[in-house]
Amino acid sequence: MADRVTVIGWDGSPLTAAAGSALSAATLVAGAAHHLALPEVPAGAERVRLGSVGLAARRIAGHRGTAVVLADGDPGFFGVVRALRAPEHGLEVEVVPAVSSVAAAFARAGMPWDDARVVVAQEKTLRRAVNVCRAHPKVAVLTSPGAGPAELALLLDGVHRTFVVCEQLGTTREQVSVLTSDKAADHTWRDPNVVLVIGGAGGTGASAAPWLMGSDPAAGAVRGWAGRPEEDGSEERPGVGHDPTLRAVQLARLGPRAGDLVWDVGSAGGSFAVEAARFGAAVIAVDADPAARARTETAARRHGVLLQTVTGRAPHVLESLPEPDVVRVGAGGVPVVTACADRRPERIAAHATTRDEAEAIGTALAAGGYAVETVLLQAVGLDPADWTERERSVVFLLSGRRTTGAP
Repeated sequence: MADRVTVIGWDGSPLTAAAGSALSAATLVAGAAHHLALPEVPAGAERVRLGSVGLAARRIAGHRGTAVVLADGDPGFFGVVRALRAPEHGLEVEVVPAVSSVAAAFARAGMPWDDARVVVAQEKTLRRAVNVCRAHPKVAVLTSPGAGPAELALLLDGVHRTFVVCEQLGTTREQVSVLTSDKAADHTWRDPNVVLVIGGAGGTGASAAPWLMGSDPAAGAVRGWAGRPEEDGSEERPGVGHDPTLRAVQLARLGPRAGDLVWDVGSAGGSFAVEAARFGAAVIAVDADPAARARTETAARRHGVLLQTVTGRAPHVLESLPEPDVVRVGAGGVPVVTACADRRPERIAAHATTRDEAEAIGTALAAGGYAVETVLLQAVGLDPADWTERERSVVFLLSGRRTTGAP
């Protein structure tokens, strides 16, 4: 194992005394091509191109001498330190940090970033990174080849955002571009770059004194979940399929979370859509009634969350929507459930008011490759003064979980 491993962050500024001392004593230096070209790299040191961090870590582990790893920005912030310290390599490292590329990007934009979300976009995580950009008003995206500004813009189709694209930060070729997301796909961008995705601020606005890193979807919202319409100011009226108890169980079965895209098909007044967004998920609320779209957008502003609304009749309108992770079907019955199952989300929740309808929906889910759970929910509202019944809701809840290996 190497006698000493030092990870040095580089942000384009001159190396600190500690970094320069460690680098001058190195017998192995690993880094990207522009790192290995630095004049401070000893001429006699073994040089390792940092393509696969795993391969480089094995080379370092087998090296007898002093190793230095050069990385852009702060190597402990979504950087190589995590990989080098992985148990399979057994490396103990010293870290000399620099300004992270995210901090530098927000500095170039003149914006605070304690209320920002930070995501890594790679080909495998690009869709989830885009969903975070849909759900939050300020996101920094650490990109990679094949998952850069153009790809982000293409997947954000229909959602307006401002892009601040920071190319090759800290180098003589640094360039900062500000443009709308619909224009970003028309450009060729140089790696490495960081994209700040800004826009669509929620109705509550940013806190004057934030206490938690990242945006807080619950800020200004009513405490608790699945409240009654009169408690949260919703314009939605109680009715079959909109009972708060049903909504609470649907949320529990679907489990929306950051990085997910939720379809709420038959959104009505938007109560479910808003609560899914409060979990940090991206939400597309679909309804055939234009008035439902207006009610949903009003509810989203009231609670300070971002979501997208689409007016159209399912299942046809669903064909143009991006792939969902979880789906709540509030209206449309078997044809809509079948169309949603064809898109292979992880989970689907629907409801029925009769046993025959419940059996038909359950059959459609099973045919689509889902393990089906059916529950009869009965909620009875009582007056605490005399325990008389206020209202009653009886409904079948069907939830489908995609089975492993399903087509």
